[in-house]
Amino acid sequence: MAPRKRFAHVHVVDEEQLGQEARVQSSDHSAVRLWLRLLSCSTQIEQEIRARLRERFGMTLPRFDYLAQLERHPEGLRLNTLSRNLMVTGGNVTLLTEQLVGDGWVDRSTDPADRRSTLVSLTPRGRAQFLRMAAEHEQWLVELFEGFGGAHRDVLYEQLGRLRAHLSPRATSTFSRKERAS
Repeated sequence: MAPRKRFAHVHVVDEEQLGQEARVQSSDHSAVRLWLRLLSCSTQIEQEIRARLRERFGMTLPRFDYLAQLERHPEGLRLNTLSRNLMVTGGNVTLLTEQLVGDGWVDRSTDPADRRSTLVSLTPRGRAQFLRMAAEHEQWLVELFEGFGGAHRDVLYEQLGRLRAHLSPRATSTFSRKERAS
């Protein structure tokens, strides 16, 4: 049996900041330790971004993500596509749409290609407000990764890309098996 690879434990956060990674034990499989570390990093960054969006703009992360999708698609998106891109239910997208239309940030229109479908797009006001937030959001991320050198970021980005490529067929095949079984 091959010896277990030892991961370096970096102790730079206090006990209250450990989050999910606090559950890690040295006897845990490396896959468990890796999963909990990824989850902890993601959660820590997400919590910081949520707090800053709320404090600076009175904005929730789901609203920001919704607006980001529309900004990337100036021609508009169908509600079902938006729901799929955001990985949330249609009900959540409908509620956000109602709120953002009411705030004057989003317009609704009938899809000319399919009169049964609704397209949503940013209003000029919504686009201007979003771009202002997005610029600060980008700076927050730059700041959060500032002490993590560029070469390390590049390697991590590449390795996480490999992980996504590895997981993609698995997620698709697992989902398809579950869907067929239903």
